[in-house]
Amino acid sequence: MQANLRRKLEALAERREELERLLSDPGVIADADRFRNFSREFSQLEPVANALANEAQARRDLANAEAMRGDPEMRELAEEEIAAASARLEALDDELMSHLVPKDARDEGGLYLEVRAGTGGDEAAIFAGDLFRMYARYAERQGWKVEVESASPGEHGGYKEIIARVEGRGAYSKLKFESGTHRVQRVPETESQGRIHTSAATVAIIAEDISDIEVEINPVDLKVDTFRSSGAGGQHVNKTESAIRITHVPSGVVVESQTERSQHANRDKAMKRLKAMLVEAEIAKREAAQAQDRKLQVGSGDRSQRIRTYNYPQGRITDHRVEGLTLYDLPNVLEGNLDALIERLSREHQADELARMTESA
Repeated sequence: MQANLRRKLEALAERREELERLLSDPGVIADADRFRNFSREFSQLEPVANALANEAQARRDLANAEAMRGDPEMRELAEEEIAAASARLEALDDELMSHLVPKDARDEGGLYLEVRAGTGGDEAAIFAGDLFRMYARYAERQGWKVEVESASPGEHGGYKEIIARVEGRGAYSKLKFESGTHRVQRVPETESQGRIHTSAATVAIIAEDISDIEVEINPVDLKVDTFRSSGAGGQHVNKTESAIRITHVPSGVVVESQTERSQHANRDKAMKRLKAMLVEAEIAKREAAQAQDRKLQVGSGDRSQRIRTYNYPQGRITDHRVEGLTLYDLPNVLEGNLDALIERLSREHQADELARMTESA
């Protein structure tokens, strides 16, 4: 490991010791916000401290084993222990490097999931519905809450567009690599000749937690329309114009909310999503230059990028951002078993970030 990277790790360990002292300070304990923030940072640094402690122990084990080499009766055992300690140090070096990858402050929060039908007509809308169901089932397995904020059903099933809020710890960290164009290859139910059609849908993952980034929205830049709700609400539906549509004129971003019974509540929800979308656009601008230099485009957030193909005849899923990432487990994945894909994408992203960090060190 390079010396400057080692110094960064040592600085993180020192910060953890400082936080340990601060968390016992009566002044900090009395301040709920500071105590919560320090506690969160302390827990994030705990794995670094543990890995450094394990590395120190492995170095001691290696030194003890090398000292035994001079004893003929202990040489064979010493060689075994040297090999084990060396392998442990190599693994710990990789683990410590992974702790240096910058953490995304949004990772622990929830997100907005947007799925829209692309090319392919009715089949694209049906596929968009399949994708939303896949993500909803994955969220259910994780114990997250999914709340649909707006939906436009397709004429023959699925959705032309569906937008939902996904609430749960770590939701964004798991699904943030899903943004992009998803392509499906299958025989539509309406196809009488049995020909395989290709359709597409786009997915956008927008972080809900925007506390670390400020955006200013000038009220004069907003065009607000009201309309009658077409969703849940019983007798309230279609009787009052409680639904809200807000257009941010400078950016062209449009958000709607119609799930609440009051216009005020719908406006609050719409404004919250508008802010999240504007922040996401700003972050995308900042990361665009970096993304051009990356070997892998995992996590670039480019919604026009074709990221994955779902081939029904072969039961195959191929993620085009990672070489060799193909699974022959299509039915299982569509039921919400996304762990194999998500874990591989996370590892590739981490490796990409480590390579970029090492090159610039």
